[in-house]
Amino acid sequence: MDFELGEEHRMLKELVARFVADALMPLEPKVLERESRGEGAGLTESERKPIDAKARELGLWGLDAPSEFGGSDLPVEAMVGVHEELGKTVTPYTFPPDSPNLRMLMVAANEEQRQTYLGPYARGETISAIGISEPGAGADPAAMITRAVRDGDEWVINGRKIWISRAQDADFTILMAVTDKAKGARGGMSAFLVDKGTPGFNVLRRIAMIGGHVTYEIALEDCRVPAGKLLGTEGQGFAPMQIRLSTRRVQMACWCIGIAQRAVDMICEHARQRVTFGAPLADRQTIQWWVADAATQIHACRLMVYDAACKIDRGRDARSEVSMIKVFATELAWDIIDKAMQTFGAMGMAKEIPLQLMASKVRLMRIYDGPSEVHRWVIARNLLGRR
Repeated sequence: MDFELGEEHRMLKELVARFVADALMPLEPKVLERESRGEGAGLTESERKPIDAKARELGLWGLDAPSEFGGSDLPVEAMVGVHEELGKTVTPYTFPPDSPNLRMLMVAANEEQRQTYLGPYARGETISAIGISEPGAGADPAAMITRAVRDGDEWVINGRKIWISRAQDADFTILMAVTDKAKGARGGMSAFLVDKGTPGFNVLRRIAMIGGHVTYEIALEDCRVPAGKLLGTEGQGFAPMQIRLSTRRVQMACWCIGIAQRAVDMICEHARQRVTFGAPLADRQTIQWWVADAATQIHACRLMVYDAACKIDRGRDARSEVSMIKVFATELAWDIIDKAMQTFGAMGMAKEIPLQLMASKVRLMRIYDGPSEVHRWVIARNLLGRR
């Protein structure tokens, strides 16, 4: 069993690390300043364009997208290092296209949809969103009540969705709806492709989240889409949706490794410089143990993530492993950031340094795509034979 990355994937990770240092880290002061003023933590168009151009120039575009659309077809294992390095900065950026919706399209889109939706998305020409959660149905898809009813050559969708990132700007939204109420999540849930501007697709409100993040609530009011906008097989939308969710959960775990490593690096640098009661913090046993425990936990987490990624790449069932890393990585990063804040003292509470944005991002991830409590339940249910 080899725990080392192949040379090609190792070089990719190093390339991304240089990209983060050269293109993203210099923007952190502006991101922090905007967020402190309540203007969000996103990038402006003038900031994003040169970053996109640099990513294209370096070949960091469409990394896990299909080769037929100009992508590199990289496995999940190769993307672990990519997302880990991206996690080390609070400058919000992912290499287009974002993997979760990409992989859902890859497994569910028919040939026409591959050309119309997957191709442009894989090339980074379009923006997508996904609508799963509802005001009364978050982590429990069986409670979903948004309905899609067939009417001749169209589907009529009614319901509400919430916590949707990019809903305002997305060129299309992958929308989950119940098509057979009796079967629900087990054979009665379908996915639809809803284009921007479709009548009946209404963005109700913009919801400001912690850390400068933004989500939206939408209402579907007799929203009619052609029959050809059904993504995948009618009633079989749950499995592709799970692929999408698992992809994001692995991605989050990778980001958390990067975030935790950044926090440890900050602790080490500060501890060597800060002197209290006549000695540097680096000589204090408390700091030494925090650093040692953090390094040990990060190492364990990284191995867990690579194990899950390898199983996914080999087509094995990795649902339990994905739930494990979702819990372990997010809670690990949260604890290490807290130790970093404590190490910095009052400065750790200031919005001038990235710790507070790192903490907000991790706190969101402990809820997004399934809270820790649900994933613990999933793990235990599988072990106890109570699935």
